[in-house]
Amino acid sequence: MILPFVVAGLVLGALYALSGVGMLVLYRTTGVLNFGYGALGAMSAMLAWQFAELRMQPVLAYALGILVATALSLLFGFLAGPFLATVTTLTKATATLGLALILLGVMLFAWNDKARFLRLATDTIGFQLGTRITVTQIICLGLATVIVIGTSLYLRHSPTGTSMRALASDRELASMLGIRVRRVELLAWAVSGALGGISGILLSSQTRLEPLFLTFIVIPVLAAVVVGRFKSLVGTLVGGLVIGVVQAVASAFPSTSPFSNATPFVVATIVILYLQRRKVVTIEVSR
Repeated sequence: MILPFVVAGLVLGALYALSGVGMLVLYRTTGVLNFGYGALGAMSAMLAWQFAELRMQPVLAYALGILVATALSLLFGFLAGPFLATVTTLTKATATLGLALILLGVMLFAWNDKARFLRLATDTIGFQLGTRITVTQIICLGLATVIVIGTSLYLRHSPTGTSMRALASDRELASMLGIRVRRVELLAWAVSGALGGISGILLSSQTRLEPLFLTFIVIPVLAAVVVGRFKSLVGTLVGGLVIGVVQAVASAFPSTSPFSNATPFVVATIVILYLQRRKVVTIEVSR
């Protein structure tokens, strides 16, 4: 039966998109493509699990995990932000690999690479609709949709959102116009870290809690952002859902299961080739 895989794929894709929103907000504001994003989510999930193991109230454990991810992202932005503002996009992205490696090293030292499980209270509540659907899965889908719509409206209509878009267009000009550049940049780092922390906890409840696995979740997240052409939040949501569903359905069949992990690369490549072809056609028509 294919329906359970479709549902699982939609949930997974929604979480890719939720992570993609955090990555995209940061990129559109600072020009930094954060390859350490998955590691921030992994750190959040591992800490939440550890706090829960210490008999802390689950909600407080999750909140502390998200808070730490937010703080780490903000700290990195505070320390590295001035340097990253002066270098190329490629150098910015490469610099964030250091963040990923540091966090991954800390997690492997503290918890090793053993797979664990993070169970949320809402995992046990659900209903049948052709297949079992849990409240956690509904939360994942609903949260991703709300965050995408809310962030789009915020960036378009709020003063801070306008400042973020201005910063993405021209940092120097935005500064001359009186925009508090560092404050807006740090806000983007904080928002990005918080969304990464939330995504990490939800992803670990739907997949597995393993530092290395969650760190490399950044690959399908990046593919979703590519589908959104590095600017569209709605496109990122669509890209995440498509990647999640195709990946889950591919894993349902023995003949395609070994290749399911290649789904993000395939989808991203198809989109890039399509956009490149359309660009060439547009240039030829304009001539």
